[in-house]
Amino acid sequence: MSAMQRRQFLSGLVAAPVLVAALPASARAQDGGGFRPGPGPYGSIEGREPDANGLVLPEGFESRVIATAGEEIAATGLVMRNLLDGGETFAVDDGWVHVRNHELNNGTGGVTSIRFDADGEVVRATSILDGTTRNCAGGVTPWGTWLSCEEFAGGRVWECDPTGDRAAEVRPLLGTFSHEAVAVDPGRGHLYLTEDVPDGRFYRFTPAGEPTDLSAGVLEAAVVAGDGAVTWAEIPDPAGDPTPTRQQAGASMPFNGGEGIWYDVAADRFLFTTKGDNRVWVYDPAGEQLSVLYDAALLGADAPLTGVDNLTVASGGDVYVAEDGGNMELVILSPEGEVSPFLRMTDPADQSEVTGPAFSPDGTRLIVASYGSGDGSKPGRLFEVTGPFRRLDAEGGDGGSTTVGPTTSLAPDAGSTDSDAEEESILPIVAGAGVAAMALGGVVVALRRRTDR
Repeated sequence: MSAMQRRQFLSGLVAAPVLVAALPASARAQDGGGFRPGPGPYGSIEGREPDANGLVLPEGFESRVIATAGEEIAATGLVMRNLLDGGETFAVDDGWVHVRNHELNNGTGGVTSIRFDADGEVVRATSILDGTTRNCAGGVTPWGTWLSCEEFAGGRVWECDPTGDRAAEVRPLLGTFSHEAVAVDPGRGHLYLTEDVPDGRFYRFTPAGEPTDLSAGVLEAAVVAGDGAVTWAEIPDPAGDPTPTRQQAGASMPFNGGEGIWYDVAADRFLFTTKGDNRVWVYDPAGEQLSVLYDAALLGADAPLTGVDNLTVASGGDVYVAEDGGNMELVILSPEGEVSPFLRMTDPADQSEVTGPAFSPDGTRLIVASYGSGDGSKPGRLFEVTGPFRRLDAEGGDGGSTTVGPTTSLAPDAGSTDSDAEEESILPIVAGAGVAAMALGGVVVALRRRTDR
């Protein structure tokens, strides 16, 4: 399938939601969201032997262990904490940074930052957030920060500098609840958040002033009609005291265990998962419509993807979804309509969760972790997978990245200038603390594509 065909396929998946009998305020997918089990873009991993790190991968791919909980990260002097959860990557001068949350209790959680040089070798590691609790997933901002989410009833969102040069700041107006993940719409300035409880809500935060300023704004919850149309109800008290935020908008729709969320610029849509019903949802912010991309129940016992959790979208359009438990796989939902395991963890020490898939800024390295265990008997591990990952620019595309996020190229669009970025994006380019913030060229290219359609 060509690059243009993949874009058209992805865009088409957000159209025409219809009623789901079991969940009246949702939109039904067809045949598991149009997906069928298959070998995927890289061939089946069935029958393949695990590599030396216990990972089963497609032919042509290999892995290495970057860090193991309880052990020093390379020769950096920093010991890796356990319970590795959500993570992402950011381009910096002469390399890139990977951040990883730790879902530890009682103020022992936080975020680790690992600095890589241009060749992918670890050169530094530091903690950029300490003293927090159950840092689960989170999300990147277009201005180059990491939003780390606490997953417990009193959980809040912390805005972190990936390099650690600036102190992390709490963002209380993003709500006090059991946070899972957050994603930012770079063209409209909204932030979307998931809540990991059985009757959690899908939230939207609108900054009151500059889109980069999260200290003031309005928090809302999604109200979903039977045809999938979405409106928003304001949460009067984001602190949730004494009434939890999810109970402050009576008409809002409950979601069964909200998990990861990602903004996919190729189709101008948000993808998010709910583990309680094994679904991947699509929210179309332009049309304000909600639909289901993938529903494991529609594939029955043959569903290759269950226990849906964190997710990311590769530049070639493939959606990578991590499994919480199950058979410990990272599964691809491809633009060609196949659902297929890409990676399987077989080492007994890794039998917990697959967490935080994230690509390096150039799209050539996939970082993914095993979670570990609370008692320390299973030390979480951070892996890097390399191989022939497909990209649009390798298949007749225009050479640009298709995701707005830390995997977007930092090379400016040919012919673009800083003034171009200021005119076309509502979000300023803030290259603070040595981070080239958020893909100057990538943001400009992405917004042009959406405008030109």
